[in-house]
Amino acid sequence: MAVGKGGVLELAVLGSLHETPLHGYELRKRLNALLGMFRAFSYGSLYPCLRQLLADGLIAEEPPAECGSGTSAQGARDTALPLTGRRSKIVYKLTAEGKERLQELLTQAGPSSWEDESFGVHFAFFRHTEAEVRLRILEGRRSRLEERLDAVRTALARTAERLDSYTLELQRHGLESVEREVRWLNELIDTERAQAVRARADRAQAQDAEPVPDKTNE
Repeated sequence: MAVGKGGVLELAVLGSLHETPLHGYELRKRLNALLGMFRAFSYGSLYPCLRQLLADGLIAEEPPAECGSGTSAQGARDTALPLTGRRSKIVYKLTAEGKERLQELLTQAGPSSWEDESFGVHFAFFRHTEAEVRLRILEGRRSRLEERLDAVRTALARTAERLDSYTLELQRHGLESVEREVRWLNELIDTERAQAVRARADRAQAQDAEPVPDKTNE
């Protein structure tokens, strides 16, 4: 599946299903909570994505459980449910191939993972991401925002005198928002680096504590 907007949704769906199998409606709610924080989420893009993931063998679906016998009144009503009603009751779950694809997506730390469109989704699944990859994504995101800060500051310096007070305040608000995110990223990067140093120290200590083979009897 292509990287980009579709790839972001693919990662979000696979990551959500990695947590637990979900009905279509539950998956929609989870994706809205996840993607809605970072970008507009179109429900119309979800089911085409699910169909593609099913076709690729990355997810599987479990049909609604049978409710009683087919001759009961309730069974008759269930049989008459429209397709859209049945689809909302289908449970989607990750396959073994889907887990492999998710791990592949979680190792991607290139420029596409730093962008506004995808950074938040990658960040949401950092607990499943290797420390080295987390650090590369955070550093890349910071670099991208620092470039944006330079561009905004340069533009403000050139146009400040021609802007009305409200537009100027809006520009300053945007600038302050980016500056806050850069400070937040600096803190996260410092934490990740400190954890990496502790992990290396712990490994070295564990190696030093290993008993030395006794060769006196050889």
